[in-house]
Amino acid sequence: MGILRNFVNPLHQQTKRNYIERMINEKVNCSKIAKNYGKEYWDGERKFGYGGYKYIPDRWKEVAKNLISTYDLKSGSKVLDVGCGKGFLLYEMLKIEPNLKIAGFDTSQYAIDNSKKEIKHLLTVSKAENNFPYANNNFDLVISLGTLHNLTLKQISNALKEITRVGKQGYIMVESYKNEQELFNLQCWALTCQSFFSHEDWIWIYKKFGYTGDYEFIYFE
Repeated sequence: MGILRNFVNPLHQQTKRNYIERMINEKVNCSKIAKNYGKEYWDGERKFGYGGYKYIPDRWKEVAKNLISTYDLKSGSKVLDVGCGKGFLLYEMLKIEPNLKIAGFDTSQYAIDNSKKEIKHLLTVSKAENNFPYANNNFDLVISLGTLHNLTLKQISNALKEITRVGKQGYIMVESYKNEQELFNLQCWALTCQSFFSHEDWIWIYKKFGYTGDYEFIYFE
């Protein structure tokens, strides 16, 4: 197993969330709409998802810098983002190291269609639970942020095996909880989460399915 990282938490903790309001605001219907991963989820009302997931220059800069420095990425290094969304993190990484060779895929056609034009041709539509169309150890780093908790356990098992197979190094971030309050908050807030596991259970899952990379958990405190 790899190392517990703290790349995304500083960014995650900047957002204030009203958990009870989300829970009572037609959440079941909103969750059904969110799981289409279409315009409503990315750029519709907040009750359906992000409430407008726009590119904000340098928002992901520190995360990008940490990934590049931690995993010793250089000119020519190959990076894959599993569940890349609109690809903003990959774009920030390229701003820092323009000669990275990046690739990304996401289940959302809308997200790919609305990605940065500079990298859109490098992104594709695919599902994280499917077999990846890449050779063993094809990438210097495979990352996946906020994606695997949206899968069932069976789907997670294959995604982990594929991330490990195609990447020389790995970094995964998922939603999790440390106590009952955080579990309640997560259940109130999450629209697309399929797998509500504690951080101890996630680590067990990683070991069970042979994932050897680094990991991070975000909590809803």
